[in-house]
Amino acid sequence: MKAIGYKTPSPILAQDSLVDIELPQPMPEGRDILVEVKAVSVNPVDYKVRRSTPPAGDAEWKVIGWDAAGVVAAVGDAVTNFKPGDEVWYAGSITRTGANAEFHLVDERIVGKKPSKLGWAEAAALPLTSLTAWEAFFDRLDVKKPVPGAAPSVLIIGGAGGVGSIAVQIARQFTDLTVIATASRPETKDFVTSLGAHYVIDHSKPLAGEIAALGIGAPAFVFSTTQTAQHVDDIAELIAPQGRFCLIDDPSGFDIMKFKRKAVSIHHELMFTRAIYETPDMYQQGLILNEISSAVDAGRIRSTATVNLGAINAENLKKAHEQLESGSTIGKVVLEGFA
Repeated sequence: MKAIGYKTPSPILAQDSLVDIELPQPMPEGRDILVEVKAVSVNPVDYKVRRSTPPAGDAEWKVIGWDAAGVVAAVGDAVTNFKPGDEVWYAGSITRTGANAEFHLVDERIVGKKPSKLGWAEAAALPLTSLTAWEAFFDRLDVKKPVPGAAPSVLIIGGAGGVGSIAVQIARQFTDLTVIATASRPETKDFVTSLGAHYVIDHSKPLAGEIAALGIGAPAFVFSTTQTAQHVDDIAELIAPQGRFCLIDDPSGFDIMKFKRKAVSIHHELMFTRAIYETPDMYQQGLILNEISSAVDAGRIRSTATVNLGAINAENLKKAHEQLESGSTIGKVVLEGFA
């Protein structure tokens, strides 16, 4: 089968950073399903792993990719939720071979039914970011539980990015919170507004002042999807006492003591955690994806795919990685089909 991989972690401009290769087609066992991959999207985790992580053990190649939509080709003997021919979407597990391949093995518990109203590429844009945003809101921040005295609102830092753009929609469609998102360019402000944010503020300016100028009070919740290190002082200032703060990036020198006086709880979200540890509630990811799928088909959630680079191959994946690493991407970059 066709796949894209690498032997040595390297910068994206290196000739062998991503290479078109041929690998044996895997066979499913146990709770694994074998998916014929129709489309993929690219996330920051892709380039972070590509730059840092060599192939595991005796493997010659490392194949990455953690967003896919496709058709079930075969199932393991313990699979109960899917059958060959089913259309599915998922984000996979960071501890396993990735989806940048014609055929891919994934545990059925973290797989959902693909929205019928989306094409392959549009669907592939959503699984990882939807899981991240959903878990951040409902498992980490517990947004259904009010913070006494706080404004019933959530500040989403990085509203035009992959996670931010679906987080705005999930917050609007599944909560009663006032949604405040950040963006700094005219095109990103327009994009975030179109997704349903009640307010859009400029993250190139001090966020505490931007929030104060809204006149709606201190937000109960803050969800930071990017550049947390640049905003941590403002977050500590603007968040309500006893508020809840969730982040997904890796700020260096993060000083948790800034939040002690307000008794703010700090939460990290990593959507791979359930799959890495095969937690007893691992199956929740399949349920979340089905919930999002239903919302898409009902017209409540739209795909965040903004750029389709064409066929899934090394040349186009390199373009996708380079675009993401520039830090200027709006929504998601997708690829579809194997040439």
